[in-house]
Amino acid sequence: MKETTNSKEKIINKEIPLAIRKEVITALSFYPELKEVAIEFKFKEKLQKSFMQAQPDFSTLLKKPKKRKYIIFISSNFNIEGEKFNINNVPEDVIIGWIGHELGHIMDYLNRSSWNLFVFGIKYIFIGKHIREAERTADVFAVSHGMGDYILSTKNFILNHTSLSEAYKNRIKSLYLSPEDILQLTQELK
Repeated sequence: MKETTNSKEKIINKEIPLAIRKEVITALSFYPELKEVAIEFKFKEKLQKSFMQAQPDFSTLLKKPKKRKYIIFISSNFNIEGEKFNINNVPEDVIIGWIGHELGHIMDYLNRSSWNLFVFGIKYIFIGKHIREAERTADVFAVSHGMGDYILSTKNFILNHTSLSEAYKNRIKSLYLSPEDILQLTQELK
């Protein structure tokens, strides 16, 4: 039977579509402190400017950080500058890296009070400089949890994709850790 993106399996406070179950479980294995945290991985038709997006479930925002539920939205099809990508055509290690980055956001959210998280969200939406801080923080969490090779695969997938414009690649370079930064951080953590 073919797995569909809508089929889900629940694993210890996690709702995971079967289509990405293996990749999610691999990424989660690097974050043992998220074992009891409720996370739903959910396919969404369209996401603005991203392939994946982590956020708290707003109905749980006033709860203590570890009692909140978090959602990682994933676009099964995404379009970057006219080039269409499908989650089934992206290498497994790249998907694991993307998920690991989003789990890095959740680690960041666990360190925030409800009010701080609300202010963080407002800043993320309206202040460009804050986006850079948030994205680099998520990368640092992922690399410090041992996911450096996966994060590097994800960055290289984007930055070495010949059909993407230099303007798009420069935007990625300005917001996220560079491959060199990832390698250096990985070395420092050994």
